[in-house]
Amino acid sequence: MFEKAVYIHSIASIHPSVSEPADRIPGTRLKAEEPDYKQLIPNVGARRRMSRIIRMGVAAATRCLQEAGEAMQPDAILTATGLGCLEDTEKFMNSFLDNDEGLLAPTAFIQSTFNTIGGQIALLLGNHAYNNTYVHRAFSLESAILDAALLLAEGKASRVLAGSIDELTDTLFAILARFGCWRNAMAGEGAAFFLLADQPSAASLAQLKAIDMISSPEKPGEAYLHAFLKRYHAEEATILYPEEYKQYCGEYPTAMGFGLWYACRQIQEKGLPAVLLCNSFLDNHSLILLKQV
Repeated sequence: MFEKAVYIHSIASIHPSVSEPADRIPGTRLKAEEPDYKQLIPNVGARRRMSRIIRMGVAAATRCLQEAGEAMQPDAILTATGLGCLEDTEKFMNSFLDNDEGLLAPTAFIQSTFNTIGGQIALLLGNHAYNNTYVHRAFSLESAILDAALLLAEGKASRVLAGSIDELTDTLFAILARFGCWRNAMAGEGAAFFLLADQPSAASLAQLKAIDMISSPEKPGEAYLHAFLKRYHAEEATILYPEEYKQYCGEYPTAMGFGLWYACRQIQEKGLPAVLLCNSFLDNHSLILLKQV
């Protein structure tokens, strides 16, 4: 599907605990285990001004670049989110009520925009390269990866930082619970970033082979999955279904980010030749095919 090979050089994820999930049942709320931000965001002033989702996104991006083992500037920064900075959005909307629709502080509004995380990453890196944010609900990360693949194929970039972020607030959890969204799922959140490149290296974790996105009330069946694998000559691939990794991260629009991190770890730790990563969120279904380098 990609005109030019895309390699994953480094990965980083902030997510709920991946310990034994046996005690997790539908309706459970999983919270991301956040790192010591002082180590990843040393600028005290900047760190204090960031909301929780921005800290998670910036920290995951910083860790991803550190994992690459070199001081470098990406040629592009792509971020993806399903619902954006909800906490700041809620603060801004509540300020309408608290101030009787009068004079409002602009901070929460400024930090509530979807591209805030990508902007913060660029500011801290001093990066002036191409910077874009995708807000396509369950297809957000997939869209960012496709953009990265195009940049690499066209020679406009050689290394692209791409990632996804979504947070779970009390308000969102309560509203979606009223709609019955947690009857068969656990609520989750997380941030995951990937350094993508057009050339392999000794440290490359996997090669991205193909992406497929389907909007349908029905999930892709086994016949569809196997036909997809046959199309890309990857019949030996291990199929990683959503329930196999969402038992650790929970359900949220960009859970594919954790899934991609998890699939890369499986390839590295178990020596799997290929993995077909599947995701479903509401009526949106996507597939990502990874191969061992």
